[in-house]
Parts: sequence; structure tokens; C-alpha cells
Amino acid sequence: MKNISFRSDVLPLKNILYRLALRITLSREDAEDVVQDTLLKVWNRRDDWHAIDSIEAYSLAVCRNLSLDKAKKAGGDNRPISGDEAESADTGRDPYERAAQRDRVEQVRRIVDSLPEKQRSCMQLRDFEGKSYKEIAAAMGISEEQVKVNIFRARQAVKQKYNEIDRYGL
Repeated sequence: MKNISFRSDVLPLKNILYRLALRITLSREDAEDVVQDTLLKVWNRRDDWHAIDSIEAYSLAVCRNLSLDKAKKAGGDNRPISGDEAESADTGRDPYERAAQRDRVEQVRRIVDSLPEKQRSCMQLRDFEGKSYKEIAAAMGISEEQVKVNIFRARQAVKQKYNEIDRYGL
């Protein structure tokens, strides 16, 4: 019998859930609503926790499904995440370097936001959250091979689009 605690096993996932929801819905308010709904749904299933292999994978799956529903209801409004919602690196020494770095981060963020949802979600969970292929497959309800293909395609698309922008200034 697994001993799962909402406070120590589920609540610490809220930041990961938020980032996943934000990557799918592209809206802070919607992502916050989704996380709240996810936590409520997971809590309401507490009598079945003993039958769940991974509470984290289950929570991510619930979050993803609720995010997809929210995005669909929003009419597929595929607007990008605003600058204050995106994390920006500030590693340059002088103002020109910092501005150039912010521009590069913004370009990559826009490119990632434009990817198909499955690629965005796989990339978010792998590259930003550090999840294993197995964990991503369980959370998204797809095979590990499909996860790898989605991540490969997402990375290739980001690289290709970034290089086009860098080369041609598009």
C-alpha cells in the first residue's frame, strides 16, 4: 500500500503543473484555473490513490487534459505568452548584451509557442521540467517512442526556425 500525502506528494507539483498548463493554454489566468482544477480533481480521487502507479504522472495527465479543454474552449486562441510570463535570462554584462540576450530568449519562446501542442508539451516536460521519457509517456498517454519523436521534431523545428530568423531577420 502506497502512502501518498496531498501535502508532500501533490502540492509540490503545482509549479510544474502551472508551467505545463501555461505552455498549453498560453494564458496565465487559464493556467492558474487549470492548476486549481487539477489539484481539486486529484484530491477528489484520493480514495483511489492506492491504485495509481505514479501520482505525478496522473496529475500531469489531468493537468494536460484540462489545459487542452480550456484551450479548445478559448477557440484555439494561439497568442504567445507575454514577456512577463516568460522567464528571461539576463546574463549579458552591458545593456546591449542583455538586450540581445532578451531578444534571443523572446525569439525562442515565440518559436516554441508556435509548435503543435503535443510537441510543446513533450518539450516542456523533457527540456524544462527534466522528466523522463517514461514519465512523459505516462502523463500524455502516448508511447515513449512517440514522446521521443515529438521532442526530436520540436527541437528540429525550433533550431530551423531560429536559424532562419537569425540568418534572414524574419
